[in-house]
Amino acid sequence: MELANYRKRTGLKQADAANRAGVSVGKLSHLETGERQQQPSDIAKVLSAYGAAQHDVNRLTSLAEVPDESNWWGAWRDVVPDWFGTFVGLERLATKEFVFEPIVIPGLMQTEEYARELSRSSQRVRLDHSERVVEVRMERAHRLSAEEPMHLHATVNEQALRLRVGSTETMREQYEHLIDLAGRPNILFQVVVPERGRHEASNGQFVVLEFDKARPIVYAELQDGAMYVQHPGEVNTYRVSARSLERVALPPDESVRFVADLIKRL
Repeated sequence: MELANYRKRTGLKQADAANRAGVSVGKLSHLETGERQQQPSDIAKVLSAYGAAQHDVNRLTSLAEVPDESNWWGAWRDVVPDWFGTFVGLERLATKEFVFEPIVIPGLMQTEEYARELSRSSQRVRLDHSERVVEVRMERAHRLSAEEPMHLHATVNEQALRLRVGSTETMREQYEHLIDLAGRPNILFQVVVPERGRHEASNGQFVVLEFDKARPIVYAELQDGAMYVQHPGEVNTYRVSARSLERVALPPDESVRFVADLIKRL
């Protein structure tokens, strides 16, 4: 994505950019889409041809040296739309994730049965793809318990927690899973309730992904696609929203008690 942005800032079409960098148009296309593992030498050659600053060349070539574990979802490519596949790959490389979910429990925190019920009831998921969509969601969750786990800060609307998904047992299991996750050192869980006042995330769901060797990226889902925000100023706007949510939401200990109370009410 950053390679494509650098090219666009130079005002070059792919054919002209490929000629300037001394690579084929096909290779440049693959480098920009990430369909093949990028080699640091190719990244450096292309960025140098665009006149990128040396610190950006160093940053992106370092990112290209990361082992290619981000395309594990290739086996599910036929059930994962391209716009979401990009997010899954980025999430695999992220060190931190902030997510705000106003409607449903975040995918990384869903139980298998909760995810299955959501998939079954969705008109956008083919019946024969339902189980495989659940598999993708469960595979994503492994990022929270890896040897070097990602840090997750999840803020969830009360409405999302109260949304009835499946049976009473499904909801009980999901609530208990949230409480378990909230006790992990790499996870911060907060509930957003209306009594605490307004916040700056009035436009809905969004995710901020942070990386060791790349700039943060914001991901926000649309009706049938997604928006990726990379410009530092625009990313900062979402960070302001994230700080607002953290301030307004219930503290972590009160959030756990809130979920525990929901279990009692089942």
